Amino acid sequence: MAKILGDGKRQRTKAFSELQSHYLFEDKFGRPAKGNDKGNVEGMVGYSRRHFMVPRPIAADFNALNAKLLDGCIKRQQAKLRGQTETIAERMKRDTAALMALPAVAFDACHKISTRVSSLSLVRYRSNDYSVPTQYGHWEVLVKGYVDRVDICLGTDTIARHARSYGREEFIYNPLHYLALLEQKPRALDQAAPLQDWVLPEVFDRLRRVLEVRMERRGRKEYIQILRLLENFSLAQVEQAIKQAMGFGTIGFDAIKHLILCAIEQRPAKLDLMLYPYLPRASVKSTEPRSYLSLLQGFGSSQSTEVRYD
Repeated sequence: MAKILGDGKRQRTKAFSELQSHYLFEDKFGRPAKGNDKGNVEGMVGYSRRHFMVPRPIAADFNALNAKLLDGCIKRQQAKLRGQTETIAERMKRDTAALMALPAVAFDACHKISTRVSSLSLVRYRSNDYSVPTQYGHWEVLVKGYVDRVDICLGTDTIARHARSYGREEFIYNPLHYLALLEQKPRALDQAAPLQDWVLPEVFDRLRRVLEVRMERRGRKEYIQILRLLENFSLAQVEQAIKQAMGFGTIGFDAIKHLILCAIEQRPAKLDLMLYPYLPRASVKSTEPRSYLSLLQGFGSSQSTEVRYD
């Protein structure tokens, strides 16, 4: 509640009003510091804490924790309470039939604020800055703060998603948001702050060195274009395509993208080396029998061996 008014009335918060209008339930508030007004609620909170949260659960993320809690609740439904002949699940099924059906879409439980993207493609939420793609600079966006993540939306589209930080004055970057700008300014690749902590597989560094040696200035831009493939494909897909391209000797953006698409579509790759003029060329001539005479003559001069041809 936002405020306690006279004669027992309550001023609801905006978030609670949204929840109530979504599920269409009637609220009933207890008195401040009067736990006995809602004894059943307090009792169920204590039971849940003792049986589901002790010892303290350990999980990789919130999804894993929720799955563990759900499993505990399902197991609890098989119990029969004292004085009852049916399990909790059986009684719950009968109660559910008397309730209204849930909405087709779950309630979006988050904190929402409207704000503007800065000139550095950053959005501030709860004292921390989160990145968005550079093309959205200075646009009005909606920020949704969840327990575990922060979504940044433009209209009905989510243009950025980050793991939520509970620190202060932190910068949470997604390096992919800045690659389009770096493609126009490739000399800033090594100094770009959003890329400083970006850890990529070793094959990416090897690819960059080869590109810059063979293509000189153009090599850095070609490397950024290859990084931009991560905007649409997974890191594993791009890494595998780079390894294949280096094995074939067709190192370049077009070849790597072609190999990724071929892997997805499960078809053989068709690479034309004529499209890569900067690659070193190998010239292989047809072998002629008389070419071996030079070897025989050299062997005869050093070993004084006579060679006859009949």
